[in-house]
Amino acid sequence: MESDGADTSGTETRSADSRSGDSRDDGARDDDSRDDESRTEADHRADVARIVGPRDADSRDADSRGVNFRPVHRRSGADPVKGLMHRHRDLCERAVDPLEIAAGLEAHGVTDRTAARFRHKDVFSLAEEMYARASRDGDPYEPVVAVSGPAPGRRGLWAGLALLPGAVCALTLFGLHATAGTPRLAIGLAGVLATLVALRATLRHGPLRAVDGPSAPSARLWSCWLLAYALLGDGLLDAALAGGPDEPWAPATAPLVALAVAVAPATWCAQLFSGGARRRLATSHGLAEFASSVRPLLLGAVTLFALALVALLVSAGVVLDEKVDYAGVGALGVLLLLARLLAAHRRTHAPAVALGAAVAVEVLAVATVFAARLPGCDVLGLPVETAVDAVGTGVVPTVACAVAALVLLVHATRTLTRASAHANAGDPIGWAP
Repeated sequence: MESDGADTSGTETRSADSRSGDSRDDGARDDDSRDDESRTEADHRADVARIVGPRDADSRDADSRGVNFRPVHRRSGADPVKGLMHRHRDLCERAVDPLEIAAGLEAHGVTDRTAARFRHKDVFSLAEEMYARASRDGDPYEPVVAVSGPAPGRRGLWAGLALLPGAVCALTLFGLHATAGTPRLAIGLAGVLATLVALRATLRHGPLRAVDGPSAPSARLWSCWLLAYALLGDGLLDAALAGGPDEPWAPATAPLVALAVAVAPATWCAQLFSGGARRRLATSHGLAEFASSVRPLLLGAVTLFALALVALLVSAGVVLDEKVDYAGVGALGVLLLLARLLAAHRRTHAPAVALGAAVAVEVLAVATVFAARLPGCDVLGLPVETAVDAVGTGVVPTVACAVAALVLLVHATRTLTRASAHANAGDPIGWAP
């Protein structure tokens, strides 16, 4: 009997210990759960504070603990979307459709995951609410009339200016063939300056107009170098490989004339792309749909320009009776088009880098040929000599410009297919690589 009592007492003691242990385990799990919840809330508050600002973070956090979604009309102190609208006030004022607001939010780093913090499935649905409330609220958001494209007068202006560089360049070339001696040099210099002025006037209007960014000066410098190499580079390299130059060499005028005339189709292809992108911006129902519809438009515009440039090169070669490096000059034209198209959509860093890389390859190729003349440095010029013997002097600009153009094309298919690249130029989206 005493043994049974002792067993019973031991069993009860173990049961009590077990319950006490379970209670401690439950308490520990509750503490862990509260810690996880605290960390989740802290992360949540940090994300909201980053988007709507610290003043609205507390109100958003309090709202996130509610069960039901509150109505649209709330006080601004407890309304995170209202705080987001005030933070992006200029964007909401200028937007002509919800997708333009979505483009601006995308450019500012707002993703679908961030939109979920505001209880929206994606950025586009969040932008729809912001657009609807911007036109309903009592705040002074003024409606903006949608503009489908440039006015007819402005369109006629830049369409006519696009023909100016080619006309000036052709007129200069005609003057050079009609004169000799000192007047010819003066006509050549005046023609180069006039062509540059005409080109600058053309690029300041129309779809290829670009607002100056931090990398714009270097991009212009590299572009001028590439054009100068197209005019004089192949002749210099050929003379250097032959041990010269001992006398002036003939410039390649056909590529320069073709590139000058190609400004017109480049402008028209850029307008085709920009206008088509704006129309798709107005009809798309999401960012992914917009990107998938704009990508073929970009590739088609670039292909159309390349075909037009090849036709111009063939015509210039026949008229001027010159041998033309179609691959090298064609790659240069596509490279310049992509660089300007990216700059026109506020992407200036990548074009400057690509143009600078092409210039570096051309400079290095010519420099190694001259450096190979130094004692014991014959091996430096061997790669260029081998490539020129196999293909010709055009291999240098072809490789330099084709690789750079391919890199820019890949970059353009990723950046110019974003809605943020086609937002209103007045929106404070800023510069992007």
